[in-house]
Amino acid sequence: MGNNIDSFLDELQRQIFDDAKQALGEEGFQRWRNPKYCGRMECPDGYACIKGSCGDTMEIFLKFDNDEVTEASYLTNGCASSNVCGSFAVEAAIGKRIDELADISGETILLRLGHLSKEDEHCAYLASETLQGALDSYMKTWVNKQRKE
Repeated sequence: MGNNIDSFLDELQRQIFDDAKQALGEEGFQRWRNPKYCGRMECPDGYACIKGSCGDTMEIFLKFDNDEVTEASYLTNGCASSNVCGSFAVEAAIGKRIDELADISGETILLRLGHLSKEDEHCAYLASETLQGALDSYMKTWVNKQRKE
């Protein structure tokens, strides 16, 4: 009996992985299996938390040095596509200056990912919107700091 359950579970796992590869593409599938930059950051310079129309919430944390992103991370309670898009968004942000961050859009993330099912493309836009919100948060803090000096 145990052998039948093991076979069933192996087949189920294979089907899940095949479906994920089809939805995310090979690179997205690998990032989903081995996420990068996922986690909460203490004392970020820029932060945003946005709930998308699909119900997923994404948070992005940014650290800056001389107006360049030195560290970035994300959290989401969403699906595999939200996780992959959040990961690629913060990866794209690392090493970028403020003016370059403004150019990271949903399209940028979709191009980087290479493949995402049509019904999950909104996840790339949620990630870019959250990234832009974190940049906006940093800019507001920077402006307020400049006024005080």
